[in-house]
Amino acid sequence: MGRAPTVVPYVLALIVVVVGVDILFFRNHFWERLMVNIGIVLIFAAVYLRFLKS
Repeated sequence: MGRAPTVVPYVLALIVVVVGVDILFFRNHFWERLMVNIGIVLIFAAVYLRFLKS
């Protein structure tokens, strides 16, 4: 139960960042949007694995 309160806001922040970047910068650019989204997810995963996983 200790991990869930940390993971839920983290995943919500990931979703907000991805959707925000998509809407603000890459609305009509499919491949660029896909690459940036993959990069954002990789960065979030790296931060999670480095700092939040116990």
